[in-house]
Amino acid sequence: MDAPNKVSRLQLLSLPIDSVAALIASITCLSFSPIFIRLSELEIGPNATAFNRFWIAAIGFWLVNSFLNVPHQKQNTELRIHKTLSRPEIGLLIADGMLLSMGTICWTWSLTNTSVANSSIIHNLIPIFTILGGWLVFGKFFENRFILGTFVAIAGVMLLEVNDLFSLNIGQQLTGDFAALLSAVFFGVHPLIAEQLRTKFNAVTIMTWSSTTSFLLLLPVTIFAQEQLFPSSVTGWFSVIGLAFVGQMLGIGLWTYCLKNLSSGFASLVGLLAPIFSSLEGWAIFSENIEPWTWVSFMVILFGMYLAISSKFAIKSQVNNVPL
Repeated sequence: MDAPNKVSRLQLLSLPIDSVAALIASITCLSFSPIFIRLSELEIGPNATAFNRFWIAAIGFWLVNSFLNVPHQKQNTELRIHKTLSRPEIGLLIADGMLLSMGTICWTWSLTNTSVANSSIIHNLIPIFTILGGWLVFGKFFENRFILGTFVAIAGVMLLEVNDLFSLNIGQQLTGDFAALLSAVFFGVHPLIAEQLRTKFNAVTIMTWSSTTSFLLLLPVTIFAQEQLFPSSVTGWFSVIGLAFVGQMLGIGLWTYCLKNLSSGFASLVGLLAPIFSSLEGWAIFSENIEPWTWVSFMVILFGMYLAISSKFAIKSQVNNVPL
């Protein structure tokens, strides 16, 4: 066995199990989001769907945060440290929520102005902006193996939509395409901010602030769009509650948790597995057909994942002592 293969296997074995499990669980939960969104938008609009997702999740995270703080109430010194936030920290916590809400608005709006194929392809450029942002803002450097794996995986995602893309008339959808690009930028920067916050805060605290900021920003947007604010049926409420619990609390929450040990660029790249999971879930739940070309794209994505995972950039060089 040659040296590169030995390094790759050692790198794979050294991945932190809890963080990898949290990342895979996060992607699995996020892959169910399109199903809940599809059900919810049968009754309310896209902005209202996002608004309900965030306010329900905000209440859930506030309750979880309060529960986790109960055992520490007697530790007054530690409690004061966690409650005393500096202005830069508050700014980052609010910025994280703004990024999520703006990314969600751009993502849902792009789907009403361009094709699903165009929007999906452009939106899935998220890892590029995470890596680019890490290099420009934080001075991070990346191995060639990791960058190659990123582009291979993104190429695999593009193959998922290639048939739909070629069957459409492109040229009249620039506004929607630009909105999808903005959503990729917002969602690409979000992991970088969350990664910085994870050095000082646990995942629940970050998501409490983030979800609260997001729903406060989305409320006026939904009202301005004159959309029905709340669902009016059991199915509608089931959809938005499921989206909040599965997509936001478990999906984004576990994603934030894994950033304690895994790099933001790596986590964003592995997030490209979500279209695979969504396709399989669509096949299992809605009996949607999976074409042979789709299986080829799955293999390309997984190969890109392997290249990235086997690089040194997957794991942080320093692990924090922040809980959760």
